[in-house]
Amino acid sequence: MTNTARPVHNPSMPNLLPDIVSADLFTKLAQPTLTAEDGLTLRPWVHGDAPAVRIAYQDPEIQAWHCRSIDTEEEAHQFIDRWRTGWREAAAAQWAVVDGEQVVGRVGFRYMAPAEGEAEVAYWTMPGHRGQRIAPRALTTLIAWAFDDIGFHRLALVHSVRNSASCRVAQATGFTLEGTQRSACAHTDGWHDMHLHALINPR
Repeated sequence: MTNTARPVHNPSMPNLLPDIVSADLFTKLAQPTLTAEDGLTLRPWVHGDAPAVRIAYQDPEIQAWHCRSIDTEEEAHQFIDRWRTGWREAAAAQWAVVDGEQVVGRVGFRYMAPAEGEAEVAYWTMPGHRGQRIAPRALTTLIAWAFDDIGFHRLALVHSVRNSASCRVAQATGFTLEGTQRSACAHTDGWHDMHLHALINPR
């Protein structure tokens, strides 16, 4: 997570470069279900997932790094609606990570700029399912889809320097540490320095 300002794509201004990725891939197409080789499935969130979302955002570790609490299933429904809207607006894309029928995590793009070919990944793992490499397994599948099927050029991964587990996910999925953003994101215990990792499409 980061508060870093993002460039604004203004379609009314002349652009000397074509869009790297067409927003139509999101606004005019249904969000796909992605299957990981090791049995995990990444599928769009549905309202039936609200109990799992509420449980996730009641977890102290998820609250610490994502700075959000969801207290009721109605709030979880609203959050799922926001995730689904992000896809339709080509602004973000979120998947439920499921093992069989059970939600075990979340992975996606908390921010997307298709025209610039950029996106920022985000993820968490449900309490009770940590230590099974769910986040790197799901993220590896998402990276392959983003590069091979969509054509993103650059993926960013930003996390607090205090979040060593997230740093291990970045390393496990091939992200390169580019630097430290000083005092870049407010958390409930104050401002945190943030590690910036990136992965470039090799094609």
